[in-house]
Amino acid sequence: MIAPGKRRSFQRRVLAWYSAHGRDLPWRKTRDPYAILVSEILSHQTQISRVVPVYEALLKRYPTAEAMALAPVEAVKAITDPLGYKIRGRWLHGAAVQVADRFGGVMPQTLPELRQLPGIGRYTAGAVMSFAHQRDAPILDTNVARLLRRYFGVVATPRARTSELWSLAGAVIPKGKGYLINQALMDIGAMICRANGPRCDACPLRRSCDFRRKAAQGLRRPLR
Repeated sequence: MIAPGKRRSFQRRVLAWYSAHGRDLPWRKTRDPYAILVSEILSHQTQISRVVPVYEALLKRYPTAEAMALAPVEAVKAITDPLGYKIRGRWLHGAAVQVADRFGGVMPQTLPELRQLPGIGRYTAGAVMSFAHQRDAPILDTNVARLLRRYFGVVATPRARTSELWSLAGAVIPKGKGYLINQALMDIGAMICRANGPRCDACPLRRSCDFRRKAAQGLRRPLR
């Protein structure tokens, strides 16, 4: 459990940082769940700077799930494959086909339905719920997990750690602000709390971060 005071301080500092430093990304200018799904699948294990032009090209060619569903899968992959991780084009096409066939062209609006689509796990479903449908759904990508693990000093076994991190990801969401804090956590994890060379001096959470405190005291090597 997080002490209420620490949670409020965490939320306040994270949201203030995001208001001043959040990234300007094209998918943050839409609430279209299809566009957000495209952005999340394209961003998987890929630098954001490489994702933006592919995202824009894909949506220009296939502006709706129904439009993508009508296209050959190889045409979709021709746009997405240059990013690497080539299964993502097949996932996107398969998801579009299911949206068109099973949901009448309307993206599902519940976590269980979203997770029935190809390539959609707990994180991606939560991202669509949070960023498109404005729900207070937790997300846990690599960057968010690293930030929470370091800040709260989570050192459990991998399986227990994953469960604890998902709980933390939900617990730190202020009511009605899931969109904002999830975007903020992703940005701080990617830009500040990096896997290599974390920019601790620029971090809004540095004063109460377990990782920074123990590293400064020489109690352990920095956590990855």
